[in-house]
Amino acid sequence: MQLPSPAKLNLFLHITGRRKDGYHELQTVFQFIDLCDTLDFVLTHNNQITISPTIEQLPTEENLVYKAAKLLTPYKKVSSFGIDITLTKQLPMGGGIGGGSSNAATTLLALNVLWECHLSLEKLAELGVTLGADVPVFVMGFAAFAEGVGEKLQKVELKTPYFLLLKPNCHVSTGQIFNDKYLTRDTPPLRISHALNLGGHNDCLDVVRKHNPEVNDAYLWLKNHGDAKLTGTGACLFLAFDKRHDAEQVNLTVPKQWQSWVCRGCNTSPTHDALTKWVEQNKG
Repeated sequence: MQLPSPAKLNLFLHITGRRKDGYHELQTVFQFIDLCDTLDFVLTHNNQITISPTIEQLPTEENLVYKAAKLLTPYKKVSSFGIDITLTKQLPMGGGIGGGSSNAATTLLALNVLWECHLSLEKLAELGVTLGADVPVFVMGFAAFAEGVGEKLQKVELKTPYFLLLKPNCHVSTGQIFNDKYLTRDTPPLRISHALNLGGHNDCLDVVRKHNPEVNDAYLWLKNHGDAKLTGTGACLFLAFDKRHDAEQVNLTVPKQWQSWVCRGCNTSPTHDALTKWVEQNKG
């Protein structure tokens, strides 16, 4: 089985409070984009989980793909089932676009089928949130208005513009951003209808710009072309366009020190589309 593993964008990110356990209460809208990693899964009968290629400075046991596979081992139909997983990376790491969470969710969805676990999406999402707050939206597979730490999801239908995605050449520390004393943590909660109609902002933007000069430079450059936004805690920035041609024209002028992509917004995860097709083709 081969499945795409897409990125997501936070179309806005409001921090509405902080819990006693240190986690932040959020409101955000998640939308997938058609920029994807690829995962290949080969079913084995040696009861082993192998991940390739190995990622430098990341022990296999700490890899979210491996952790996701381990989570499903108690639910295998046949105890001898194992899996060989090959991950082909396209999504930049540390960009705020959910690459690791997406990879974990794609693994849960694939092994639920290949290992014949027969778990519901809701159960997979419940397992997935132990790996990261963004995993459930990738498991559920629909664009969503999210609350809590990002795990309380309501399905939404959004416009599907073309996005210019920009990755400054730096890695943003999420922990540093969320622990910054100047981070706004009291944005008034919005009703979902207001959130979708009014749009919103990213409460992390000013703090991220302060700590990361390259993000600041990229933001100021992109802002010249429209309503530039930060996704998650960055480092990636994005700008929406109605027409692919317009996004591509701006992309041609992106300074060489930054990575950039033109991609399309999706209201259904490409993973789910591909998995549905695979199941249909392999019935019986």
